Amino acid sequence: MKIGNREFDLKNRTYIMGILNVTPDSFSDGGRWNDFDAAKRHVEEMIKDGADIIDIGGESTRPGYTLLAEEEEISRVVPYIEMVKKNFDIPISVDTYKGGVAKAALAAGADLVNDIWGLKWDAALAGVIAKSGKPCCLMHNRKEPDYKEFMPDMLEDLRETLNIAAAAGIADDKIILDPGVGFGKTYENNLEAINRLEELHKLGYPILLGTSRKSVIGLTLDLPASERVEGTLVTTVFGVLKGAAFVRVHDVKENFRVIKMTEVLTGKRGNSSAYGFTITESSPFKVCCSQRTGFSG
Repeated sequence: MKIGNREFDLKNRTYIMGILNVTPDSFSDGGRWNDFDAAKRHVEEMIKDGADIIDIGGESTRPGYTLLAEEEEISRVVPYIEMVKKNFDIPISVDTYKGGVAKAALAAGADLVNDIWGLKWDAALAGVIAKSGKPCCLMHNRKEPDYKEFMPDMLEDLRETLNIAAAAGIADDKIILDPGVGFGKTYENNLEAINRLEELHKLGYPILLGTSRKSVIGLTLDLPASERVEGTLVTTVFGVLKGAAFVRVHDVKENFRVIKMTEVLTGKRGNSSAYGFTITESSPFKVCCSQRTGFSG
């Protein structure tokens, strides 16, 4: 899949979508990045730490969030999209479920639309995405967690989303699916969505997993959002093992490291040079293994 000017190998890699919330009320980092200088420094840091995409959102979607008018959301996200596009060479995602916001964001340089309502909130959004020819991430969501049987119901909901996309003319190779951890689900549903993530492959699309600092981790570990990094990392490892193409995270450095380690251990990325290092005869790894185990090949 091509996003922006970059090709993504979605069958063999797990990529990082770094979060840039330009909101005053995000559950985890509200207000930290809603000035240009701070946001620019944060984007630079995320890129250095291994981010592959920057996801920019202007409306908090925490439980009980306040719905923003399109004009206000546009005024929040467009200047930051323009700033990132001007200063950095990295694909940009816009986190919105509104057609007008998506249209303005795409015009400003966004390369992907990340929709938490799977095209079911604003009927105009599917057409905006289709007309742009840009990729989209479509998330599972419900207003109430009224499932008869959770996983089959979630898959059926996502099929409805895919039907909307097809009817609007969004190409199959432009679609990423997200199980929607933390949205329209009970605590138990969220655990099941993570644990059975591989079942989404039945639908035939790349998967994005977004669990970063979410309540399912906080409830499990009895920790505030600021202390949920380790819990997030466990879910990221699950994502790699279950074939997620992307993880959407706040803590890029830590997630990059666990992805790198997991991919090397599982053989998904056996070529160490792809990470910027090469195991040679004189490398510490090779010397250590040779001395302790007699390993030489």
